[in-house]
Amino acid sequence: MKVLKFGGTSVGSAERMKAAADLINNHEEKIVVLSAMSGTTNALVEICSALDKNKTDQAVEIINSLEEKYSEVINQLFSKKEFKEKGRKLISDHFDFIRSFSKEDFSIAEDLSGKKILAQGELISTELFHLYLTEQKTDAVLLPALNFMRIDTNSEPDNYYIKENLARELQSYPDKKIFITQGYICKNLYGEIDNLKRGGSDYTASLIGAAINSEEVQIWTDISGFHNNDPRYVENTYPVSRLSFDEAAELAYFGAKILHPSSVMPTKIANIPVRLKNTMKPEDEGTLITDKPTGDGIKAVAAKDGITAVKIKSGRMLLAYGFLTKVFQVFEHYETPIDMITTSEVAVSVTIDDSSRLRKITEELKKFGEVEVNKNMTIVCLVGHDIMKQKGYIDKIFEALNNFSIRMISYGGSRHNISILIPTEERKAVLQALHEKLFK
Repeated sequence: MKVLKFGGTSVGSAERMKAAADLINNHEEKIVVLSAMSGTTNALVEICSALDKNKTDQAVEIINSLEEKYSEVINQLFSKKEFKEKGRKLISDHFDFIRSFSKEDFSIAEDLSGKKILAQGELISTELFHLYLTEQKTDAVLLPALNFMRIDTNSEPDNYYIKENLARELQSYPDKKIFITQGYICKNLYGEIDNLKRGGSDYTASLIGAAINSEEVQIWTDISGFHNNDPRYVENTYPVSRLSFDEAAELAYFGAKILHPSSVMPTKIANIPVRLKNTMKPEDEGTLITDKPTGDGIKAVAAKDGITAVKIKSGRMLLAYGFLTKVFQVFEHYETPIDMITTSEVAVSVTIDDSSRLRKITEELKKFGEVEVNKNMTIVCLVGHDIMKQKGYIDKIFEALNNFSIRMISYGGSRHNISILIPTEERKAVLQALHEKLFK
């Protein structure tokens, strides 16, 4: 059995839903994981924000606008009057539920009402898709993710629970081959509706793949796999046909938006191939991710924006054991992960991508020395197999970066990654310079 995940753009219109239905309509056994239709989750976040600020009229206006959009989808998706009416009823029920939160006290901080609202995107997309398959006489089962997807008290997937309960669900339909379920949404340990955070549908697909020991996990988006550079800023990029799990994880974490960073690990542990495909161009090869690295040297470049660099300089650091432990404990206390680290005898520099607790962190760090903060930075990540063994690449990299400002370099922490910190304003030019030097 395969697992196929379709992202928001891949089910973002009636036309795209029909195309996705054509792609799954074969004799293979599969679980199909759907995201919310593109733009829906952002609108639901805006609704929650407006309700949280007691801007009820604004929230209702967004709700009505989103419902109108779905009404147009209904008209375009279904051809028979019976199914158009069922679609309108489906949409009406969900939006009446969302609208009900405008009539009561609402606080994102104090309860899980916001997560109930956010869950509606995936619930709507899967119900509409399943209804369309029914109209097309495609035999499929709508499998509620809330029946088997669960996170623990640390907001981590409860893998044993997922495996046992998904198996029980599938056993209820021994003669069925196509199952439709929601990405992103789950329940927490207390049975409340929760989620795997933004981009979590990829994570859902890989967790399901691991739970059923899937033949393959396919991620269908609007781009033909990982490109060797960011096509938004660089011309003439091309898809990378093969990557290892380690290479894909580095690219996903450091800015390649096609794959959620957390989604690599479950498939890597279970050794299940992941294939990235394009719903707009299904004939394209895409990218196949396996445990076997192919080819040496740098294969791709990615960039991660929104980075803040924090430097702690102190004469007390010289030959002092325990200094770094105290510094890192500050970031641990404020639950802020660190991306890059560089050290000297009197200073340590780190980068973070979550600056929500930056003020408190810097106040704590001032106890240890002088603190310097640089915002609006970008990490450029160069990824390949055993880069450190390859001769000549470092010369090419530094030659390409000769005229740019480099704030930090991380080399040697991973065999698959060289990371460089630059000002975000230089991101496009840096990516283009690296492309010219490394891939032409």
